[in-house]
Amino acid sequence: MAIGMLFDGVGVSQEQYDEVFNEVFPDRQRPPGLLTHHAGPMADGVCVIETWESQEALQQFFEARLGRALATANVQVQPKMFEIVSSL
Repeated sequence: MAIGMLFDGVGVSQEQYDEVFNEVFPDRQRPPGLLTHHAGPMADGVCVIETWESQEALQQFFEARLGRALATANVQVQPKMFEIVSSL
């Protein structure tokens, strides 16, 4: 079952996003299980939307890389995860 991850980064700067991105994707390669990564600026922060093959793959990535990178960049916002039941 595919899993979506929504990061509504209100108050997160482009510099913080870049810091986290560079730490979790240092070689610009997708980690196992990541299907898509989309990010862009909003008026009040940065939005990230990802699609993962499974909850387990996303959880492993969060525990191994993302959680630490968010803390290092002083990002307090936490991503929201949801089961994908429909996509085109």
